[in-house]
Amino acid sequence: MNTNAFALRHIGPRENDQKLMLQIVNADTIEQLISETVPANIRLKKDLDLDEAMTEYEYSNHINNLSKLNKTYKTYIGLGYHPTILPAVIQRNILENPGWYTAYTPYQAEIAQGRLEALLNFQTMITDLTGMELANASLLDESTAAAEAMSLLFAVRERDQKKAGVSKFFVSDAILPQTLSLLQTRATPIGVELVIGKETEFDFSTDFFGAILQYPGKDGQITDIKTFIEKANANNIKVAVAADILSLVKLEAPGKFGADVVVGTTQRFGIPMGYGGPHAAYFATKEAYKRDIPGRIIGVTKDANGNRALRMALQTREQHIKRDKATSNICTAQVLLAVMAGMYAVYHGPKGLTFIANKVHNATTTLANALTTMGIEQLNTEFFDTIQLKANASKVKAIAENNEVNFYYPNDNTVTISINETTSVKDINEIISIFAEAEGKPAITIDSFTEANNIQDTLQRQSAFLTLDVFNTHHSETELMRYIKGLERKDLALNHSMISLGSCTMKLNAASEMLPLSSPNWGSIHPFVPVDQAEGYQKMLKALEDQLTEITGFAGTSLQPNSGAQGEYAGLMVIRAYHESRNDHHRNICLIPSSAHGTNPASAVMAGMKVVVTKADEDGNIDVEDLREKAELHKDNLAALMVTYPSTHGVYESGIKVITQLIHDNGGQVYMDGANMNAQVGLTNPGNIGADVCHLNLHKTFAIPHGGGGPGVGPICVAKQLVPFLPGNPVVKTGGDQAITAISAAPFGSALACLISYGYIKMLGAEGLKKSTEIAILNANYIKHRLQGAFETLYSGEQGRAAHEMIIDCRPFKEHGIEVVDIAKRLMDYGFHAPTVSFPVAGTMMIEPTESESKAEMDRFCDAMISIRKEIDAATKDDDNNPLKNAPHTLAMLTSDEWLLPYSREKAAYPLDYVIDNKFWPSVRRVDDAYGDRNLICTCAPIEAYMEAN
Repeated sequence: MNTNAFALRHIGPRENDQKLMLQIVNADTIEQLISETVPANIRLKKDLDLDEAMTEYEYSNHINNLSKLNKTYKTYIGLGYHPTILPAVIQRNILENPGWYTAYTPYQAEIAQGRLEALLNFQTMITDLTGMELANASLLDESTAAAEAMSLLFAVRERDQKKAGVSKFFVSDAILPQTLSLLQTRATPIGVELVIGKETEFDFSTDFFGAILQYPGKDGQITDIKTFIEKANANNIKVAVAADILSLVKLEAPGKFGADVVVGTTQRFGIPMGYGGPHAAYFATKEAYKRDIPGRIIGVTKDANGNRALRMALQTREQHIKRDKATSNICTAQVLLAVMAGMYAVYHGPKGLTFIANKVHNATTTLANALTTMGIEQLNTEFFDTIQLKANASKVKAIAENNEVNFYYPNDNTVTISINETTSVKDINEIISIFAEAEGKPAITIDSFTEANNIQDTLQRQSAFLTLDVFNTHHSETELMRYIKGLERKDLALNHSMISLGSCTMKLNAASEMLPLSSPNWGSIHPFVPVDQAEGYQKMLKALEDQLTEITGFAGTSLQPNSGAQGEYAGLMVIRAYHESRNDHHRNICLIPSSAHGTNPASAVMAGMKVVVTKADEDGNIDVEDLREKAELHKDNLAALMVTYPSTHGVYESGIKVITQLIHDNGGQVYMDGANMNAQVGLTNPGNIGADVCHLNLHKTFAIPHGGGGPGVGPICVAKQLVPFLPGNPVVKTGGDQAITAISAAPFGSALACLISYGYIKMLGAEGLKKSTEIAILNANYIKHRLQGAFETLYSGEQGRAAHEMIIDCRPFKEHGIEVVDIAKRLMDYGFHAPTVSFPVAGTMMIEPTESESKAEMDRFCDAMISIRKEIDAATKDDDNNPLKNAPHTLAMLTSDEWLLPYSREKAAYPLDYVIDNKFWPSVRRVDDAYGDRNLICTCAPIEAYMEAN
């Protein structure tokens, strides 16, 4: 046994176990199982052309050497990205802790109370600093948050404005360049006209429904947003403000001036720059817009005993319910990063944040004064952390880079410098000396920072923030460590048991893949540094693009989309650009099967397409004749088909090549949703099947951890004809020669997280990747056979096989009074997170074990499900006082003096022997979703507020 082989560590079942499992599924070999599962006409004829697999030790040396090619200069570029100090207690206990980074989106609230509380802290921090009534639990980056703000303001226009077709949106010319590019991407498809100009020259015409301001501006200037918002409000124009989160410690909250939306990034709250991400954006608005706010919101409710509990509020906004009527994608969040940023605020508290903000502002003022004394013209009248200087940019740049320092150079005669929390007196003196050399003047030496305030009185912060106990308690490392651990204990993650979520692929996130993320050589690189300073990143990212291009059978890849939903949108926008390049501007019909992911129709509408739904047959496959009829009916305007493969029902449809050819024959392009790529790698691929573009969920197939609901990365891979249209960036050249405008803020999206997938592929190699897919299929079929007789599998392939996941039908249990949600809650008592509930078919569960789970763990899960089936059989409609309806059972219940339930405490808490050795206790009983939505509380309100709601 080669114990150095990474595949041996990644893949769960041992060789002997695999043989036993093959017997159970009635297959002599893995190859026989695969041949009975994957249609022969789509199988690859040769192995993937990838480098030979590395051992974990070899990869560690390789990635360390690669990191040394990055140049970690002192960076003062700004533009929304800043060097930060990540407290070690947060790095060790959250970023590097699988108890936090392997958790899933908190759909099962009772076993997610820890991260829900951390996110409630985040929302409270945002509402306090922005002065708004409501915040969500993060978005992807500042630029996409700004685009969501524009979309929200467009959606909530007054009735008269909608009737009059008011569609103009004013954009301040002080906006960040990457944000402007993203606004341009999002505006045209939904019918918004952008007008860019100076705030002081805006005429507040009734032709405008909204405006967005940057606070402070990209050049550091603080403008009078108070007066602007007052005038806008008087003219029925709604205003969004993109605000620097740290500056809001010193600047008055935009909400106090009447802003409708405030957005930004929390990157500078301790999160490494990571060449652009991942970082948690924030989005705050008025409660009046709660039904239109994008992403997820964490809310307070009560459990079955009336105790305070948390859960995701207003979940009906999710795509699989509202589909093409959805306002956003609830999956577009950066939960792990939001948790870290929130903990930064908890650790520092209001006094600590005030100290940091004052230090940054004082350092900036000290630098400005020194340079002015030297005769260098400083162009800003008011600023927080950024100054703009009149100077010979090329001369300053040469000297600065020779001293390993980066500034921003917007034009030949201007240099912009953004100061950050890491900046010391020594650093300020170094900056002064660079300008002294450029100007041929003696340098001034400073000994300390000057206490100062370069903000006008009307814009200075007056309102209190972070007044609650949670932000004023955990300021020692011991206290914060224990607080974080206390929250972690309330959450079930992959470090406790299998999370068999269909469509979500909760596989191993190997430590060897994760370790490089802690390296400053990777973390401290600004996304807009000159490319030659990011050679390590450039080599890694190019190699990852090539790996993904080979795996998908396509011609090119863009890593820019920083979530699966962004990947869907990017793929459709590339198709749109392709049609427009051929003067096919009229092609706007997108065919989507009824079984598709709910994100698909939402993405299509965002891309300016009209959705036409096609039928599924009784086996859950695409109804080819219905598809043919609709493709031919719309052939003159057909833009695309969106299809998931294997299907959302967990089946390889044998007619897929017929389907893709049908679309091509009618002038359309085929977009393949890559959610189920874990069932393709090494066996088949989208290019071979006939698709033109697919997105990949790197947080699924390629091992990036879900982090409680983000980070995710959703690159797109495209056929040759679509390569020219891959997305660009306004600061760093990316994409094709006819690149669409930006999809995310950073040139390469969440580049730091891409290290994980790069390592995954490097250590598995072609053979390991293929083996992983095969074992994923074996594991799913093993569970399918083990559950036979207890649960009916809803859909199977033509030879009775499941793909890498399958759907079990729980609808017949209604005759016992049992709903699928009861099974989900009862699984918690057995120590498991439920499979995916009621998607894609209501009243069902979709199970996906992944290749990383051992036979022993799958047996425990199957034993639990079979035990639950016996409990179902014992239940009756007339008596709902049973273990399923009362689940989950908490420790408080089991240790109470009173026990009035008609079954034993042991039955409630320890239904099978294995649970005794590894018991996970839900911290609350079943939560009341409806109550929480009726009494929406989305911040860490004092307990009195909760009692008043009761």
